[in-house]
Amino acid sequence: MVYHQRTTCRACAGTGLHRFLELGPQPLANSFLRNQAEFTAEAKYPLDVYYCADCSLVQLLDVIDPAVLFRNYIYVTGTSETIAAHNVAYARSVVEVLGLQPHDLVVEIASNDGSLLKRFRDAGVRTLGVEPASNIAAIAREDGIDTVDWFFTAEAAVKLRAQYGPARAIIGNNVLAHVDDTRDFLRGCRTLLADDGLVVIEVPYLLEFIDRLEYDTVYHEHLCYFAITPLLRLAEAAGLSIVRVDRVPVHGGSIRIYAGPVERHRNHGAAVLTMAARERAAGLTSLARYERFAVDVARNREAIRALLQSLKTQGKSLAAYGAPAKGNTLLNYCQLTTEWLPYTVDRSPHKIGMFTPGMHLPVLPAEALQANRPDLTLILAWNFAEEIMRQQRAYSDQGGRFILPLPTPRVV
Repeated sequence: MVYHQRTTCRACAGTGLHRFLELGPQPLANSFLRNQAEFTAEAKYPLDVYYCADCSLVQLLDVIDPAVLFRNYIYVTGTSETIAAHNVAYARSVVEVLGLQPHDLVVEIASNDGSLLKRFRDAGVRTLGVEPASNIAAIAREDGIDTVDWFFTAEAAVKLRAQYGPARAIIGNNVLAHVDDTRDFLRGCRTLLADDGLVVIEVPYLLEFIDRLEYDTVYHEHLCYFAITPLLRLAEAAGLSIVRVDRVPVHGGSIRIYAGPVERHRNHGAAVLTMAARERAAGLTSLARYERFAVDVARNREAIRALLQSLKTQGKSLAAYGAPAKGNTLLNYCQLTTEWLPYTVDRSPHKIGMFTPGMHLPVLPAEALQANRPDLTLILAWNFAEEIMRQQRAYSDQGGRFILPLPTPRVV
């Protein structure tokens, strides 16, 4: 079955679920189309966001079969300078915190093309990738990163431990949000983890999501939107304690949690509990805060459309930069068709020559921006805005301007 809808919360199994944001029926954000003949058969699914009053987890209840989403994946991490620099610092931090040695094993779940694991390999430690997308796993193996193309579950963790031994570090980088059975995933991490090891999980931070109005990061792959409060409950259910949390700027503001076996770490870290208290003070455990967020989202859509319409009325030519999943949520929610944005450009060879889901913008090479020189370009990949504007300096030097869509649309 390609699609089903949950009736209970992933963290607490409760039923106190309240829908607060409706982004409309949307296509799968990474299901790019090869040609116009595919347009009419494009499937769409509800994209609604819920708040659990019992444990405060923010989540989607509409679930797409992960084999449909991830077995043949189009997103690779190795194309961004920002992510490359982030990975170097990420690996260095984990190596230092755990004092990793050459015999230690680092396992990354959803390891993509192995870009992060390469940084651990550079540090001289053993690595293993677990990546369900067979096409992306093959890229990692070609680069010398040992990778199994499995979905990670508690059952898979037993097999991995038997074959490779326990892991001192288990990395989950922007994957926990993709998992329908969150508790099973974390229990699997505990099974695979060495007694003196740590599970290191990085996720976009709900507080930043709310404060910066990052609604475009909602798409069917992202089933959960995490704050510390529900993560504490999930960790406890898996036999883990969260001992440390780092704030990191990537992807619009993320958190990196370090969790160890409860037998070794009896309590959550004091600083971690302080963060949870701050979340309560900020309203993240109150439905009213999310209802205000939904009102602001609707206002943002109208503001984006008003700005682009004003520019069109002035005779300005427009285009977009980037073909990220988040961009497709924004394009579809705001109904920005090719009449508004004739095309977008991107650096990923996996997307160039394709059409974006739903709005069907053709994806051109990044060089097309300089060649065509539209008056203004909407940056859909706003989390890489500084990198993009630096790379496109020649375009801006010749008079091109950029538009950032969130939290308030503005020309920069």
